[in-house]
Order: sequence, then structure tokens, then C-alpha cells
Amino acid sequence: MRRIANVYFVGFGPGDPELLTLRGYRLLKAADLIIYPGSIIEESFLRGFEGEKINSHGMKLEDIVGIIEDAVRGGKRVVRLQSGDPSIYGALGEQIEELERRGISCAVVPGVSSVFASAAAIKKELTTPTSPGVIITRPAGRTLAEDHLDVLAATPLTLVILLGADRIDYIAEKVGRVRGFEEPCAVVYHASRADETVVLGSLGDIAEKVRRRGISKTATIIIGSAVEGYEGRSRVYG
Repeated sequence: MRRIANVYFVGFGPGDPELLTLRGYRLLKAADLIIYPGSIIEESFLRGFEGEKINSHGMKLEDIVGIIEDAVRGGKRVVRLQSGDPSIYGALGEQIEELERRGISCAVVPGVSSVFASAAAIKKELTTPTSPGVIITRPAGRTLAEDHLDVLAATPLTLVILLGADRIDYIAEKVGRVRGFEEPCAVVYHASRADETVVLGSLGDIAEKVRRRGISKTATIIIGSAVEGYEGRSRVYG
């Protein structure tokens, strides 16, 4: 039997409300307070839930934790909503650590990541006989000093890059110098949403194609042979 927590970190999924898990839906329906990242999750997606809604965009960690603590002390049921799955670039650890330090118990409800929604959009497996594993990473930027993309590119694995649409030129150049600029690449904007857009190409032309579509954020980049699939049959059904 699950223990009841003071606050639930719920993965909302990649954007399509129908990809929210049943447990996440139940917790959101029962919540008195929903704290959500408004820069990623539109409040219109939350119309079916009656709890008070607070947009955490622009808030510091201390602000978010303070709001949650006050609500919990006041006897409210709290959901901290995260886009995709909380375990991937969700700043999950620092939030839970601070809350538990204050005696507030936490539980995590997984969600469908944009990684998997993007693979579904191109109708391909991320792991194939020619690319037997997946690396999820991001490019260097304001919150990351070094990305090791050149090292990761030297592996025979599918690269899935999040938070990098605005650095597509840099990514294509850095990975292309290792894998070659004919390496297949897909960029999926707003995976699972009504305006989902898929751009297919190679590392040599993907940046220009993405620019022409006006994509600069909320997109997943998939690099590797998995983008084109594989010939023959795997051993799964052999």
C-alpha cells in the first residue's frame, strides 16, 4: 500500500493532456493547490482541475518551496506539476531535498517524456540493432558549462538532445565533426500537441531546415541511424 505524501511531484507529459497518467489525473483532480511551470505547460491545459493554480515561471527555489510549505502546513493537498517526466531535467532533487529538510514528505509520479513522444512522432524506435542504446543530454549553455557532445558522438548510440533547439547549429557542427554530416537527424517541435511539427534531415542540413520552420524552443533533437530505422528483422520476433 502506498504511503500518503504531503506533496506530489507529477509528470504532466509532453503536452497532450490525454498522455497524463491516471494516477497523475486523480491527484490533480483532488489537489487544492497546483504549482505548474507556465513557460512550458499552458494554464489552459489545466482547466479541468479546480485547485488553485500558481505559475512558478520566474520563481526561485526558495519561493516555490515556501509556497508549498505554507500550503502543506495549512492542510492543503499539493501537486507540484512538472513537464514531461520529473526525472529528466526537472530540478527534482533540489526541490525534494529542501522540502524533506523541512519535514515535508514527497512522492514522485512519472510522466511520458518528450523523448518518447518525439520517437512516437517519427514512428521509430530509439534503440535498434545498429544503435543499441540511447543517451539523453543537452548542450552547454547558461546552466551547463560543458556538454561533452563530441565524446558522446563517438559512441554508436542514439543521441537525444533536449533544451537545444536554439543551439541547433552548434549541435550539428559538434556532432557532425565526429559522425559525419550525413548522419540522420530529426527535430520534433511540440511532440504530441496539436501543432506538432517534425523536421527530418541530416546534420549537414538540419539547422537550416529548422530555421526555415521558425523552431527555436520546445523541440527534441534525435541524432543517429535510428531516425531512418533499420533493414531486415530484429531478433525480438525471430
